[in-house]
Amino acid sequence: MGSAPESTGKVIAAHGSWYEVDLQDGKRLRARIRGRFRIEFRGETNPLAVGDEVRVRIEPDGTGWITERLPRRNQLVRRAAGERAIAHVLVANIDLAVCVQSVRQPRFNPGFVDRFFVAAESYAIPAALCVNKIDLARRADQSWLDRICRVYEELGYPVVYTSARTGQGLEALRGLLCDRVSVFSGPSGVGKSSLLNALQPGLNLRVGEISQATEKGRHTTTFAALYRLDFGGYVVDTPGLREFGLWDIAPEELGHYFPEIRQFLGSCRFHNCTHTHEPDCAVKEAVAAGKIAPWRYESYLAMLATLEEAEER
Repeated sequence: MGSAPESTGKVIAAHGSWYEVDLQDGKRLRARIRGRFRIEFRGETNPLAVGDEVRVRIEPDGTGWITERLPRRNQLVRRAAGERAIAHVLVANIDLAVCVQSVRQPRFNPGFVDRFFVAAESYAIPAALCVNKIDLARRADQSWLDRICRVYEELGYPVVYTSARTGQGLEALRGLLCDRVSVFSGPSGVGKSSLLNALQPGLNLRVGEISQATEKGRHTTTFAALYRLDFGGYVVDTPGLREFGLWDIAPEELGHYFPEIRQFLGSCRFHNCTHTHEPDCAVKEAVAAGKIAPWRYESYLAMLATLEEAEER
């Protein structure tokens, strides 16, 4: 009796202990993993992520066993919720990480964006910002939003303003996603699934209502999944996140992942400057001179404090 045939493919969705894998020959396979996977990758919430390239053994009943996770070229990771320090890999092997925020319902959160961009920078993943629900913007919103987004654009992060309801900005978003493997990530309720439904007719992803009391969204996407785009490329939709905790970044490394801080590293009096209290700090001088946005510096300080506290624990 011959051995079971083997193939390689890409994980496109995870449902509990089952994974959907697109094989090289174009077929789709439901497959499981052996227990040793969970032991080998026990520092992660899940040993496999959407986007992973895997080797599978195909069984006679048409299902399969995933026998190997092939090396990742990158991954987007956050610290999993809870006290225990463990990594939650959102997606692997991507070309672009898109942070999706909304103007209102829920309100734009610069702190989330900054942490997302730091996580992307730490794995050398190009990142962009999509500001959705722009049709809800009031005059006062537009003023501070333009000010914040102008800083991101000057730092090299593309920004697109969209409305899944009116179609505004969808062409610009298509241009950003075309011929790339991208991921959408952001808080619940910002409209990730609505945007994908507008970009790719026929997906029919579930969308949720916004709580009028809290202006926060309810989870409707319960697992990450990769979708093919007719205009070229793929995009991963991910469940909404309440926060984006940083993972595997040492406090002394943090400044390297802020482009505006990175250019001043090495110019401080002390080589191990934390850019908080030390004299003759080039970063603090750049903030005072208006070369670094004060709110970005405040984000750096908040992240640094969190990382130092985690290191002490």
